[in-house]
Amino acid sequence: MAAYVPDSSVSRKQTSFVRSRVGIVTLILALLLALFLIRPGAGRLRSRIVTAIGMALGRQVDVSSVHIRLLPHPGFDLENFVVHDDPAFSAEPVIRSQQVTAELRISSLLRGHLEIARLSLSEPSLNLVRDREGRWNLENLLERAAQIPVAPTKKANTEARPGFPYIEADRGRINLKLEQEKKPYALMDADFALWQESENVWGMRLKAQPVRMDFNLSDTGTVNVDGSWQRAVTLRQTPLKFVMEWTGAQLGQVSKLVSGKDKGWRGTLKLSTTLSGTPADLEVETDTSVQDFRRYDILGGGALRLAAQCSSHYSSVDHSLSNLACHTPVGDGTLSVNGAVAGVFGARTYDLALVANELPLQSLIALARHAKKDIPDDLVASGKLNGSVKVQRKDAGYAEWNGSGESLGVRIGSKVNKTEMVLDRIPFQVSQNIEQSRKNGRRLFAPAEPQVEIGPFNLALGRPSPAVVRGSISRSGYSLLVTGDAQVQRLLQTARTAGFRAPQLTADGVARVDLQIAGGWSGFIAPQVTGKVQLQSVRAEVRGLNAPVEIASANLLLTPENVQVQNINASLSSSAWRGSLLLPRNCALPDRCPVSFDLHASQIDIHELNQSLNPHPRKQPWYRFLSTSPQTATPYLLTLHATGKLNVDRLAIQNLVATWVSAHVELESGIVRLSDLRGDLLGGKHLGDWQADFSVKPPEYSGSGTLQGIDLQQLAQAMRDGWVTGTATATYRASASGVDAAQLISSAKASLKVEVRDGLFPHIVLAEGNEPLHIHRLVGNLVLRDGRFEIQQGKLETPGGIYQLSGTASLTRTLDLKLVRAGAPGFNIIGPLTEPRVAPVKAQETQAALKP
Repeated sequence: MAAYVPDSSVSRKQTSFVRSRVGIVTLILALLLALFLIRPGAGRLRSRIVTAIGMALGRQVDVSSVHIRLLPHPGFDLENFVVHDDPAFSAEPVIRSQQVTAELRISSLLRGHLEIARLSLSEPSLNLVRDREGRWNLENLLERAAQIPVAPTKKANTEARPGFPYIEADRGRINLKLEQEKKPYALMDADFALWQESENVWGMRLKAQPVRMDFNLSDTGTVNVDGSWQRAVTLRQTPLKFVMEWTGAQLGQVSKLVSGKDKGWRGTLKLSTTLSGTPADLEVETDTSVQDFRRYDILGGGALRLAAQCSSHYSSVDHSLSNLACHTPVGDGTLSVNGAVAGVFGARTYDLALVANELPLQSLIALARHAKKDIPDDLVASGKLNGSVKVQRKDAGYAEWNGSGESLGVRIGSKVNKTEMVLDRIPFQVSQNIEQSRKNGRRLFAPAEPQVEIGPFNLALGRPSPAVVRGSISRSGYSLLVTGDAQVQRLLQTARTAGFRAPQLTADGVARVDLQIAGGWSGFIAPQVTGKVQLQSVRAEVRGLNAPVEIASANLLLTPENVQVQNINASLSSSAWRGSLLLPRNCALPDRCPVSFDLHASQIDIHELNQSLNPHPRKQPWYRFLSTSPQTATPYLLTLHATGKLNVDRLAIQNLVATWVSAHVELESGIVRLSDLRGDLLGGKHLGDWQADFSVKPPEYSGSGTLQGIDLQQLAQAMRDGWVTGTATATYRASASGVDAAQLISSAKASLKVEVRDGLFPHIVLAEGNEPLHIHRLVGNLVLRDGRFEIQQGKLETPGGIYQLSGTASLTRTLDLKLVRAGAPGFNIIGPLTEPRVAPVKAQETQAALKP
């Protein structure tokens, strides 16, 4: 077998490829790729690196693994990097990062030294801890770094000393812990960097979003911090300068971040703070502004910007603020706070002075328009506010408040409400009463919540003598007392001008008021009006009524739950009304809080009521006030839900009069229900239930009841014709619909069961020479339809015998009746009710009529 000999041509090709430029580039690229991807372990260096970092920081350091990297920069990759905290502060690590990259300084490598030039932490977690004495866990680290003689971060290549590394972190998280309590506040997505600018100066920058871990907040803005500090023996003596900006934060999210609750304010917050000096004597300057400030449920009113500037000196020795001076311009005036605060992080003592100098009331009205609902957009005010308040707290005792001030030349007006209030001078003073309490049998004294006492001052409300107003304002709420005489319309206009919800009534008259208007700041709850009002000679127009309601007198008692209207003495047309009303307040759904009433009318004439409710009774029905039309607003009574008792001494319906009428009435969504409807009618009694539904078109009516002891002679008199006498009892059920008499008559349906005793039909004589038809007893069923009563199962007992009664009687008073009996001739009764014609019926026809 022949020996194998390699192909010399293939070998020469491979050698030429390696020596070619393409081959060299390919090998270099492969080598670089390997250096990028291959990170050999450096277990032997791990302990040296951990020890070096731990000695530099003065803290225990742990690293799970170390890998060498050559490209793009030589260095190490540290995994699970942990820097433990001083046990005196916290058992948790001060810094934790899953991935840390340490880049080596190349110039040091050339001299044979390992020196870290850049330290990059990926998604680190940093814990800031403050102990009881007010010291922070990073103070020792900063002081230790200041004592190490290192070169600046950007040192010269010939510098032999190790340089301070450039430390950076991205997407980090900074937590806050006070003593052993971990706070929910944190800085997320934090990008920060630390370096040494020069021989004795360090610099840092930070960009992060403040968050609260127990809430989902999104619009808290961005915090940017740029600062530098110099080398010193202690941190307290370290010269520093920091500039912090908090921008893009929404005020509602900020309030929830700080307090845990959205306070309901809106606007964009911008906060800028500059710190310069040393912690022992630190100059603090702050500029704060809120753009488009408003309450969450108030839109419009124009943009409002709030701004303030403050300056002070802070000392970390006693944690005090001295030379505190805050200033905010308000129109042509200023509002300032000056003083000092000691023990900022502990038992605070302070001495502060708040001064208002020539504050224009128009600017305060603009603020109120964005902070309180229902203030008119066209409200204008003139006048100036001046005052000063001093607040002191000594030796960790109670705060003492005192001060005073006044508003001069006060005039407030609104063209929409047609109101102008001239108040001239409004004084105020700050007071603080002492409250007593008992604990374990001992009497304790403590100052109450400070209050701003306003007034008293006079308020003209359209009467010869002005009303007197006084009030108080505290941190929890406010209260105003108004006493005196007022014109009703002027009182309502003034209330709307002041931003209080008052009924939109067209009313005038006299009112003596003793009212308290109180409310709280928390939750923006609408102010509540309580107290007493005495009405006299009030003339009010009610939507849907064409005649005014005249109120001679009435007493109103306003409680937090309802409004009680007592001792009503009023009239509508010729009807006089007395009684009381109970109107619930603070109802989320009006139909669940019906108005209760107990009303008594001396008399009601339906015709006059029709004139009051409808100026054109021939064209529109009297109950128009309970129905709607496209051209008019919804009548008040159609929107009302009410229930109660109604008593009427005399009720006149054309010639028909009922007395001592009473009923339980319920009105809801345009439906009127009359239950237990009682009254004296035609010498007898009525008892029944009726319902009128005005929510449909045409309106529908239905009812049922009983009539007992009815004097039919009175019925005949009401019909202006004496066609019947006797006593009747009936049960009935009826219904109808329509908007006028013709529709009601044509649609009317009814069924009656009637019994008449001891009566007479004067117009009916069965035979010539006989007396009018006498009734011993008459029973039968009447069915009304198509405008006629049909008599069914009628039975008439007369002195001459017993007849079967049938036939019809129309509502236009036309008769078509038939009287028949066995074995005797019968009669047909036809014609008008006033002059009926009687015709005998043959016996054969009578027998045929008697057959079933």
